[in-house]
Amino acid sequence: MGKKLVVTVGIMCLFMSLIPVNGAQGADAPYFFGLLLVGPYNDRGYSQAHFEGGKYIEKNVPNTKMIYIDKVNPADRPGITIPQLVDDMVEKGAKFIIANSDDMKDGIREAANMHPNVHFLHCSGDDVLTGKAPPNLSNLFGRMEYGKMMAGFAAAMATKTGKIGYLGPLINEETRRLAASCYLGAKYAWEKVLKKNPDDLKFKVTWIGFWFNIPGVTADPTQVAQNFFNTGYDVIVSGIDTTENVVVAGQKRKEGKSVWALPYDYEGACEGGADVCLGVPYFNWGPGYVQFIKASMSGKWKSQWLWLNPDWKDINNHDTSTIGFMTGHAMSDAARQALDAFIKDLGAEKVNLFKGPLFYQDGSVFIKDGAVAADKDIWYMKQLLKGMEGQSSSK
Repeated sequence: MGKKLVVTVGIMCLFMSLIPVNGAQGADAPYFFGLLLVGPYNDRGYSQAHFEGGKYIEKNVPNTKMIYIDKVNPADRPGITIPQLVDDMVEKGAKFIIANSDDMKDGIREAANMHPNVHFLHCSGDDVLTGKAPPNLSNLFGRMEYGKMMAGFAAAMATKTGKIGYLGPLINEETRRLAASCYLGAKYAWEKVLKKNPDDLKFKVTWIGFWFNIPGVTADPTQVAQNFFNTGYDVIVSGIDTTENVVVAGQKRKEGKSVWALPYDYEGACEGGADVCLGVPYFNWGPGYVQFIKASMSGKWKSQWLWLNPDWKDINNHDTSTIGFMTGHAMSDAARQALDAFIKDLGAEKVNLFKGPLFYQDGSVFIKDGAVAADKDIWYMKQLLKGMEGQSSSK
């Protein structure tokens, strides 16, 4: 997103259609907040989960009003920069602005420096950790590692061939640790619950190059999913923002193949795939969003980095849990019971899948025998893990 281009009349008109010019004024004026979405607001994935989080703010925090711009990525808005979009939001009255993608890190930091009286929340990112964040910028993310462990566990309980495919987006620290978490969940179910030979579990990651399909730029996730199913992989876990793995699994099921899929990001991502969808790990941004906007509105803002756990008392509580897992109709009763026990053990810390010994793909030590990974060890994961097939870097 580093290219410069004057904001087009079309973009300006879009903002002008969302809220009154210059925002409302006065004591009863809404507290405007902005939301920048990397994909479509209705993508049934990551961006829609954030959009629903914005709606949650409007519903639960009185006198708030959302301004949003979706498809904020180089393919859909070539040359448009994050600071340009933020400038327009601020002009329209936004006092609190959320950027929802790791790709927006540099742009949202630049915008925060340009607007010191506006509060910014970057979902993902580590500027607070590294000391690069100005005082008006915070980082928020959910510990989706747990959700991915649940997805991997469900995949291993379902597979008949022992071959699980992982449909990955681009390669970075976040996507490596999420793919690795999925593998660890699958490995645990395969070895500890099903008591099967570790050598018989195959877990392959294929990266498409971005969070969703961009024709001519990324690999086609539909084709990647078809390749998985056509080569004996009977479960595909998605790490991308859209639901191609569920769609292709449904097509293969109509052809008579026993295959399954687990999408990502959005609670409703299984809809339309009841026969094949084992479940979905999803983000619930509302509670975290509310915490930060209340701090912004009350004058109690502070720059912080939050990496929020599920609410282990009820991971699907929309008012308390940032991470959830919605089981699908295709999951067997036995697998559902085993998954429930696994989730309970994770929450009680009876099971810690980031306990050593763990090794990187190249055989080097990730976590020593008996040690438990620190947050930064997991956050800055350098490679995929030993036992996983796929690239650890894009180089």
